[in-house]
Amino acid sequence: MAERSFKAQVEDLKLGAGETFTGEGILAITKALLESGVGYVGGYQGAPISHLMDVLADAQDLLADLGVRFEANANEAAAAAMLAASVHYPIRGAVTFKGPVGVNVASDALANLSSSGVTGGALVIVGEDYGEGSSIMQERSHPFAMKAQMWLLDPRPNLPSIVQAVKDGFDLSEASNTPVMLMVRIRSCHVTGQFTARDNQRPKLTVKDALANPRSDFNRVVLPPMSFAHEQDKVKSRWPAAEAFIRERGLNEVFGPSDAPLGIVVQGGMYNGLIRALQRLGLADIYGATEVPIYVLNVTYPLISSEFLDFCQGKDHVLVVEEGQPEFIETQLGSFLYRAESRVKLHGKGLFPMAGEYTGAVMLNAVEGFIRHAAPHMLPAAVRAPNLDRPAIPDLTKTVPIRPPGFCTGCPERPIFAAMKLVEKELGKHQIAADIGCHLFASLPPFEIGGATMGYGLGPAANGAFDGGGEKRPIAIIGDGGFWHNGLSSSFTNMAFNRSDGVAIIVDNYYSAATGGQDIMSSRADNASKATKNPIARALRGIGIGWVRQIDRTYDVAKMRDTIREALTTSAKGPKVIVASSECMLNKQRREKPLAQAAIKEGRRVEAPRFGIDESICTGDRACIRLSGCPSLSLKRLDDPLRDDPIASIDQSCVGCGNCGEVADAAILCPSFYRADVIHNPGRWERTFATLRTHLIRWLQSRRDARRLTWGAE
Repeated sequence: MAERSFKAQVEDLKLGAGETFTGEGILAITKALLESGVGYVGGYQGAPISHLMDVLADAQDLLADLGVRFEANANEAAAAAMLAASVHYPIRGAVTFKGPVGVNVASDALANLSSSGVTGGALVIVGEDYGEGSSIMQERSHPFAMKAQMWLLDPRPNLPSIVQAVKDGFDLSEASNTPVMLMVRIRSCHVTGQFTARDNQRPKLTVKDALANPRSDFNRVVLPPMSFAHEQDKVKSRWPAAEAFIRERGLNEVFGPSDAPLGIVVQGGMYNGLIRALQRLGLADIYGATEVPIYVLNVTYPLISSEFLDFCQGKDHVLVVEEGQPEFIETQLGSFLYRAESRVKLHGKGLFPMAGEYTGAVMLNAVEGFIRHAAPHMLPAAVRAPNLDRPAIPDLTKTVPIRPPGFCTGCPERPIFAAMKLVEKELGKHQIAADIGCHLFASLPPFEIGGATMGYGLGPAANGAFDGGGEKRPIAIIGDGGFWHNGLSSSFTNMAFNRSDGVAIIVDNYYSAATGGQDIMSSRADNASKATKNPIARALRGIGIGWVRQIDRTYDVAKMRDTIREALTTSAKGPKVIVASSECMLNKQRREKPLAQAAIKEGRRVEAPRFGIDESICTGDRACIRLSGCPSLSLKRLDDPLRDDPIASIDQSCVGCGNCGEVADAAILCPSFYRADVIHNPGRWERTFATLRTHLIRWLQSRRDARRLTWGAE
């Protein structure tokens, strides 16, 4: 189950011509695809476009009614390979995934697609995950577009521009027989707004129609000598066709006066930040009317030399706003000026930092610095004079502690790593390779397990150099999402084929949990449109791995500890794999909480476990926190003047998973944990016994207090 349902919003995708569509960027993209007559869509989830896949999944009935095929692909490479349908057939297709990691995974398919060229429009929607909200390495998708010669759109982050970019992307693809990448940044995906809808269009040729009349063209196969002809076709036909289309359709935009001593060139996705900076400098109003000429690159590749040089006419200074590094756009624009023997001075990196997100403060400082240098007279007097009252922006890294990501309360992955810590104490430290997913948080305190990750599904493969045998066996950790994404083929067949002697732990939480809780092959829920309930252990045995241990309750820390120890010490040869399974607590709570709340509201009996710590027993050594790390475990001070040290405490966020008690038992810690069952709508006899117990406890407490007073008097 995905973390969010869009079934209600899907109804808005049925709006017709002239009606007003209101919603998020991802919904607008879906609506634009339908209005453009898309024939098939696919992709792989990942921030910031995870919800786009969820929208498509919830809209399957509507897609089917329009004759649109939807595929939730196993990985980004499979998604990109789908676009092969547009090579021979005039069918519009779109796929989506996180970038640039998604582009990296899909690179082989995308390169082949770009070489062969397309007949129908092929659109790759890339969720550009760069900057402070990112969850990946800091790279850009731009160089791949340059390398493969795919055109790259970067629209202004508002719904009308995003919707228009989808339609222009298909048209540009068909006009130049080239696949197009549409980059939508984090803020673009979640921006809300309105646009005037058009009618949804059935594809002119559906995939079913294409199957009935198969086509093939040997000239589009990427083999010599055709591959050499493809390169020439790119340079002599496709590129000029793309440039002509971009100019004639006016995909790039120019705002502001035609005559000015300076101008600004900006990536479309950075436009909002730029116009806000100009507003704060008094050079633009709230509607975007600007006194500084702006050339907006809604197409960042290819760049159009003639458009740029026309924009530079009459200007002495031009600023390039290009987020990220290296400065591909700035370098290309500088080349245009050099070849034209222009005397315009180009500014960019230097005023702007080379790397990092261009936040509001960064944008304001750089733009103000540029205008002070190039045309200080344009600044209003209040801005032009030194502003001694402007407060300095504090360095928050010195005043606010870092807040690294961590496991959720009740996460079933935490006990796995508690067990690994116990084994590490017994057998010593081991070489550990990690993977992409929630389990990567184990590399942080309190566990500090796993020191490297090479990509989604590649955790065990990353241990290849250590898998030949040694004093200690290497350990690899991978999630169920990574297993089905790429791990089965790239990691586990690699272990089996090379007769690895290493250990792999597959963290199976029933979903592709880190990307939003989407179902995968081994999910244990029923899914009407997807094949679930395919055990990971069966797949492992199918490729020849015989030593497989299945654990269906990871909260049993003692069993986890013993199984990991067995894998590391057994005399058995070959790969050893532990499948550690328990449902993701977030998804479990999303499913069970509404049911429990409804039952309570209806007056039915509901029992909810809660855990606590006996203050009279806890010694405050905090070993439970070091081995569990649960967010619901914290410290508190007692009123007892004889006990200065704080003790462990469990707050109200506890979900009753029981991990704290299991860890205490397996590690032979203190017996201070207790369980209390909270009963909603108890029965008659339960209420009676609860009343009797309360009276008895109060009587015993009053008796004890009386004795203490007597002892004090003596």
